[in-house]
Amino acid sequence: MITQVFKVKNMHCSGCSLVLESIEDELKGIQSISASYRKQQLEVKYDEHLLREEEILNAIRQKGYEGECISTLKTST
Repeated sequence: MITQVFKVKNMHCSGCSLVLESIEDELKGIQSISASYRKQQLEVKYDEHLLREEEILNAIRQKGYEGECISTLKTST
């Protein structure tokens, strides 16, 4: 499992957070996802064997936002 934090530009309200959190329903391998418009961040915990960082970034772009990974933590669970 990997937990990554993405800095997301142009996220300005709770509606934006909900739009980004809907990525969980679209991509296989996500265990949890949490967006904060105040921090302009999206935290995604996922199985790196089922999903790649680039797929998450593409999903962010498809929602109309720009993202970049700012933190990665690999866990054994």
